[in-house]
Amino acid sequence: MKKITPCLWFDFHAEEAIEYYGTIFPDLEILSVNRYPEGAPGLAGKVVTLQFRMAGQEFIAINGGPMYKFTEAVSFSIDCKNQGEIDYYWERLTAGGEESMCGWLKDRYGLSWQVVPTELGSLLHSPDPEVARKVMDAMLKMRKLDIGVLKSAAGG
Repeated sequence: MKKITPCLWFDFHAEEAIEYYGTIFPDLEILSVNRYPEGAPGLAGKVVTLQFRMAGQEFIAINGGPMYKFTEAVSFSIDCKNQGEIDYYWERLTAGGEESMCGWLKDRYGLSWQVVPTELGSLLHSPDPEVARKVMDAMLKMRKLDIGVLKSAAGG
């Protein structure tokens, strides 16, 4: 039984955002949609929450209004097995969003993502501290991560 389901607060763009994520993550599946009841002033029939599964993880999206915004304090990390996957997710998630450093970005809804190669952890935590330092130095100069450059910095 699952214990934790991330809930994402949108400024009345939840449906649009989930449709957008579905173009990036083709396995996205909407599990349920809850609407405001009749009599809710100005909101009757509009979506309150959507429960969905994306990349094997269940989420709830809520149309909560403009009171809260996403920050970098919470992000989703995408584990990429090759440069093609990094390029795919980076291009799609930065469309209408903004690039940051070290594989981080914000999508068009302000949600933060990390697009990282699977082997990044082993490169950064090399038993050889000099290799780890060189990889870190290379990564700190990048926006979108480049596996070839990181491996080259590690000497491989």
